[in-house]
Amino acid sequence: MLNGKSVLITGGTGSFGQKFVEMVLDRYRPRRLIILSRDELKQYEMQQAFNPLKHPCLRFFLGDVRDKARLYRAFYNVDIIVHTAALKQVPAAEYNPSEVVQTNIIGTQNVIDAAIDNGVEKVVALSTDKAVHPVNLYGATKLCMEKLIVAGNSYAGGRTKFSVVRYGNVVGSRGSVIPLFIKQRATGVLTVTDERMTRFWITLQQGVGFVLNCIEKMKGGEVFVPKIPSMRIMDLARVIGPECQIRLTGIRPGEKVHELLISADEARHVIDVGSFYVIQPAFPFWRAGNWSGGRPVPDGWEYSSSSNEQWLDADHLRQLIGSFLA
Repeated sequence: MLNGKSVLITGGTGSFGQKFVEMVLDRYRPRRLIILSRDELKQYEMQQAFNPLKHPCLRFFLGDVRDKARLYRAFYNVDIIVHTAALKQVPAAEYNPSEVVQTNIIGTQNVIDAAIDNGVEKVVALSTDKAVHPVNLYGATKLCMEKLIVAGNSYAGGRTKFSVVRYGNVVGSRGSVIPLFIKQRATGVLTVTDERMTRFWITLQQGVGFVLNCIEKMKGGEVFVPKIPSMRIMDLARVIGPECQIRLTGIRPGEKVHELLISADEARHVIDVGSFYVIQPAFPFWRAGNWSGGRPVPDGWEYSSSSNEQWLDADHLRQLIGSFLA
């Protein structure tokens, strides 16, 4: 799939980008693997971890998705783009809304325009469960991002295919709850916003593997949603700090008690294809037979972290986060 291809990842120095580069170098032989990001320090650190002399396909491009001219240059002769660049911290987004709009929405439109005009074959953009019935600005910008990416197929005329991958919280990613709880454990007090809280969970390796699978299978226009387990925040707190006191702080601005990966309103467009769901677009470019092997989900069905069929109990959580606790 990626052998001999020129592949570019925006926001490539983030947690996902680093695992993506690791797995692509292990599984494939791309002609070029381009890491585009605006953080020169993280690029320097990645160059130490992935030596370009050992991996001559690697390229490190400084650039920002807000800069359309830079994207036009960076996307020249690129075959596949994975778009992960985004501002993601919910509280920061609430306080700095215009900055998040510039990166997550305007930046995505820049990616679409530059990809179409450069004849890129495929673009996959990463989204989040927070885009479903969003209650915070970050989720709202990711919803806009999804709409822009899917509609990009209407403007590409089949020349470039655009799809979205939407999944839940990534285990141990920067700024997530695991590093926070581990840091707080030394104080003897873990802060939990609401004891009822549940979340979808996926590991970085699973997330990257799913994206690679979607790149291969995509027709252009889908929102791909993996079947992943849920966890209860109180179970996680007890696993990380079994002797710690739990202090409830109240739900933060823009935070949900439970997350949705697929809403009841989207169910009419959803098909179950085994290990994942496909949300089909309602645009004229889409052919109904693209995923003829899937089966429709019941009308009004939703995929919620609170009513999920898969759950991570304390033993599963302990195994999953063992490397962080060592």
